[in-house]
Amino acid sequence: MDRVTDMPETLAQPADPARVNDYDSFAEAYSAENENNLVNAYYARPAMLDLAGDVAGRRILDAGCGSGPLSAALRDRGAVVTGIDASAGMLALAKQRLGDVADVHQVDLRDRLPFDDGSFDDVVSSLVLHYLEDWGPTLAELRRVLRPGGRLIASVDHPFVAYTIQEPRPDYFATTSYTFDWTFGGQTVPMKFWRKPLHAMTDAFTTAGFRLSTISEPQPDPAARELFPDGFHDLSAKPCFLFFVVEVPPSATGSDDQGLSGGSCLGRGGLARPSAASSSGEGGK
Repeated sequence: MDRVTDMPETLAQPADPARVNDYDSFAEAYSAENENNLVNAYYARPAMLDLAGDVAGRRILDAGCGSGPLSAALRDRGAVVTGIDASAGMLALAKQRLGDVADVHQVDLRDRLPFDDGSFDDVVSSLVLHYLEDWGPTLAELRRVLRPGGRLIASVDHPFVAYTIQEPRPDYFATTSYTFDWTFGGQTVPMKFWRKPLHAMTDAFTTAGFRLSTISEPQPDPAARELFPDGFHDLSAKPCFLFFVVEVPPSATGSDDQGLSGGSCLGRGGLARPSAASSSGEGGK
């Protein structure tokens, strides 16, 4: 889901660790906040859609669909979309948005996915993987349900942001958790994410059998300049999220060379476009 409404200025221990990442408890408030805000509506989702490109007729799995805004946008562009999320509350909102015939399922991304091998042309996973300490089993399953030549388009919190926001600074090269409180709609909720160094992210993709195609640090949608003048300038000048496109090699054996291929972008390009375990991504899903 696109999950993050914004990165907190300071990190603190959540008041109630037992309720960490409990999207069912704040699904409606989160969805309302996410709908038209700067970070999700004018940065994360547009970037995901731009990276996806022409999706007409493509079978797409929205892994961490949240209340369904990214699924709806992809469907409006002609894709055949299936949504999964761990949160029943978020899925109820997705069904309201997408209609009773929406193909959505309650699935924890740490578990085996209820789909056949090669069921999808693309998987989108918006601001979801940072809820997982170990990406390996999840990426292996996402690769399994993609056809040869299929793509995983994913976004996560930028590892530099989580590193620099903590005091004292953690070991950058270690996988570390960070906890904080989100406040929106008059509600404060405890959250926990996992930060990985960039090389650990790319290693996880290639170990799962993907070939790296694009790494992107996009700019927000220019339309946000007038709507959010102060926030637009801030978001345009510092990292927030990191976006990946990784591909399943087209050969049956998956023996194609792995690594960065043509079209990669490291650095701020033009607009590229955007729970697992208790995460609802576009949900910031």
